[in-house]
Amino acid sequence: MPSPRTRPATVLLLASALAVVGLGPAAAPAAAATIPVGAGSYSDTRPAGTSGPTTNTGTPVTPKVTAAARNRPVPTNDWWSSLAFQRYGDNPYSTPMYGHPLTYQATAGGLDVGYPTTPVITGDGRQYEFAHKRDLTIGLTGLNSPDTKADDWSDWTVTPYWSDGTRTLRTTIGHGSPFVYAKGSGGNAQITTAGTPSVFADQGNVLGITVAGHHYALFAPTGSDWNISGSSVTAGLGGKDYFSVAVLPSTDALATFKKYAFSFVTDSKVTWSYSGGTVKATYTLTTEAKEGSERGTLQALYRHQWLHTTDALTSYTYVSPRGTMKVRESASFTTTQKSAAVLPALPKSDGVDAARLRGYLNDVVNASDPFSGAVDTYWTGKALGRLAQLVPVADQIGETGIRDRMLTLMKGRLQNWFTAGGANEFSYDQAWKTLTGYPASYGSDTELNDHHFHYGYYVYAAAIIAQYDPSWAADSAWGGMVKTLVRDTANPSRTDSAFPFLRGFDVYAGHGWASGHQGFAAGNNQESSSESTNLSAALVLWGSATGDPSLRDLGAFLLTTESESIAQYWFDADEQVFPSSFGHDTAGMVWGSGAAYSTWWTANPEEIHGINVLPVTGGSLHLGGEKAAIRRNLAEMERENGGPAVEWRDLLWEFESFADPASAKSKWDAGNGGYTPEEGESKAHTYHWINTLASVGAPDATVTGDIPTSAVFTKGTTRTYVAHNHGSTARTVTFSDGKALSVPARSTATSSGTGSTDPDPDPEPEPPTGNTFQLRAGGVLTTATGGTAGSDTIPSAGGANHDGTPYQPLVYEVRGVNGTLTSGGQTSFRLQVDAGTTVGLGQQARVSYDFTGDGTFDRTETYHYFATDPVTGWEEYTQARGLKSATGSLSDLRGGTVRLEVWSAIGNGASKLQTGTDTSVVVIPYS
Repeated sequence: MPSPRTRPATVLLLASALAVVGLGPAAAPAAAATIPVGAGSYSDTRPAGTSGPTTNTGTPVTPKVTAAARNRPVPTNDWWSSLAFQRYGDNPYSTPMYGHPLTYQATAGGLDVGYPTTPVITGDGRQYEFAHKRDLTIGLTGLNSPDTKADDWSDWTVTPYWSDGTRTLRTTIGHGSPFVYAKGSGGNAQITTAGTPSVFADQGNVLGITVAGHHYALFAPTGSDWNISGSSVTAGLGGKDYFSVAVLPSTDALATFKKYAFSFVTDSKVTWSYSGGTVKATYTLTTEAKEGSERGTLQALYRHQWLHTTDALTSYTYVSPRGTMKVRESASFTTTQKSAAVLPALPKSDGVDAARLRGYLNDVVNASDPFSGAVDTYWTGKALGRLAQLVPVADQIGETGIRDRMLTLMKGRLQNWFTAGGANEFSYDQAWKTLTGYPASYGSDTELNDHHFHYGYYVYAAAIIAQYDPSWAADSAWGGMVKTLVRDTANPSRTDSAFPFLRGFDVYAGHGWASGHQGFAAGNNQESSSESTNLSAALVLWGSATGDPSLRDLGAFLLTTESESIAQYWFDADEQVFPSSFGHDTAGMVWGSGAAYSTWWTANPEEIHGINVLPVTGGSLHLGGEKAAIRRNLAEMERENGGPAVEWRDLLWEFESFADPASAKSKWDAGNGGYTPEEGESKAHTYHWINTLASVGAPDATVTGDIPTSAVFTKGTTRTYVAHNHGSTARTVTFSDGKALSVPARSTATSSGTGSTDPDPDPEPEPPTGNTFQLRAGGVLTTATGGTAGSDTIPSAGGANHDGTPYQPLVYEVRGVNGTLTSGGQTSFRLQVDAGTTVGLGQQARVSYDFTGDGTFDRTETYHYFATDPVTGWEEYTQARGLKSATGSLSDLRGGTVRLEVWSAIGNGASKLQTGTDTSVVVIPYS
């Protein structure tokens, strides 16, 4: 088994961004051996004996783009990057690309399209995949292109291009798009299906077909007609050059999709803002009307998006590896989230013994080699990160000498890397428009992997230095090189000719990608989501420390967005994403096609779980928002591991402290003396972290401050409010529960109390879709209507009495609910149940409310059970059966959760509960 110090290539990724102003030269560097940037420099030539991007056989490659795109920086590390990066020399087209709900692969004859809806479990149960499988190919009659190139792209869409000298084809595809928009010349439109299609609608230029159980609509220009011959479906374009294809959620959706068939998407763009503890993002498509005047479109939202939008959604849904996607009928939508907290360090507390901490700090700073022999970008970054976490900790206890020695170590190592010509340097690749550090590692050179992941440590360390020495961080000093690294990994500019926009952060998918080339059958991948967010947190700190609010706010957008994606797609926090057949509570890696309980380098459960925790920093606090998921995660780790953690125990103790600080402290107290810290950790940091949280409590994501560098911790009924003010004058930080905290200049301040009962000064909009929730298969409560009628099976009570206590319940839940309590209002429900012909069954319901979404249910209502008759047919169980018990009092919902549980209270047989209809609903007393 390889050591964790030999992690293999395509590990992870993310991205973050920065203000355009002051990021270094906006144009590509001139031809010169050394490019000066402030006090530092980088080279325009790779060091002797090193490589840049290559095929898998070592042949150098350049971007595979059309002449129209030749001067644009290529966004490597994307969901579609194999169009431009020919990693495999025998494949000049692409590997499978996962746009969701559709999947794609470029071939000689055009674009293969699929809609995978059934997960397959592989790797001894360790991976689930909704793997690409061709339903049809979109092309032109006779098309036989020698390659496929990237012709155009925007924030989450791309246009592949084919030409065989006679025919040309362009298609525009993207995340969330149920349409493929095609433009072709030199041949008729041709759709080649994987099997003989069945026709469910024929309207001349509009054809509805079913292939492999999936419904597609084909749209040719008005006046054209689709003709079917076996598996070939063709249409003349009548002098026009456009046609489109859409996957339909159901055959009755054809009329809706027909409305937008010729509203071609030409651009996709996200904008973001941070204000008063809230991050908003708007996702907009630009369209062109090929026929008529319709400029709207349809977009399928991922779970991390629809959980946080109040924009109206249709009843249409799609299956995806990220759970249910919900469809919006509009060219834009907006998400609103509470900003993820970032602190330079946890606050000073009574739980930490200064003498003991001092000893641990001296162990680090007096080591013979504080960098542990690191020479490449990744391991140097890890060592820089280890020191950076300890600088504010030393400062807290008055150890300014230790603090300054660590700052000197960090400055020296960064300055070595930030100066061209030495043993360590950064080199700019003009063809790929990227900055690579040499010595490189894990394919950061040949595959352009992991830049955000490696360089995040450098930016984080620089941000800590800037906190204590602003002059070092000036553009004229070393800040210019820091900003150049940011431009490479997280460039916010779409017009910068030297680096691409947000190289690795997929703004629609909501997270980063690790592989520069995306050359896998499973799409792209990201392993360490936590090292991805490390860069975003670094941007918050760097922007705050250097007075750059644009960069700070971008970091807040990236961190907040990815934190929800991590919760849903890596940790399955709501238990609504992973297929039930997967059998795991966490994923070590997320792929375009699904997710895997694995890492690139080991099957050790400790590292599978720990890789999405490290490095633990003041930017990791978002992990504390899903405490139930943490408990499930750690329980699984111990099951798979055959006992508690041994190798990465420090990381996993810290992870547990986000949910249960007291338990984490007891484990530290029992085992702190006899373990070797993980390479990016130290006993000094782990001791400070665990004992601080044991003193102040776990992170409380339900309350936010009005600057990104603020956080709240809760222990029992006491909240501790913390904020760091990087500015040169004192300021007051106001929290969403009304608490105000005065913070001196360039300082951290804390205050404890129960908080104010004043209402949120900036409440989120209340949902416009009402207070009636349908039950849907998969444990969903939704205000959407028009579902498909079905039923879920209520397990038998097994002959025992479970009156009042849930037993193997069906659970239905909705999160992110906002509402004002109706005076005198009460919960109501109508549940259609059926025991068939079984005698003596009773079904019972419980409705629970978590008013703030913090994972704790504040009001629970258990109703008397309903005795069903032994006659087949639906019976209605309502709240009129009366309350058996209730705890807590109803209150307003602010980002809250509503849960319905239904189980068999008595009996010895299963029964059914109706779903997907407006006669099986929960109605909450809110407006």
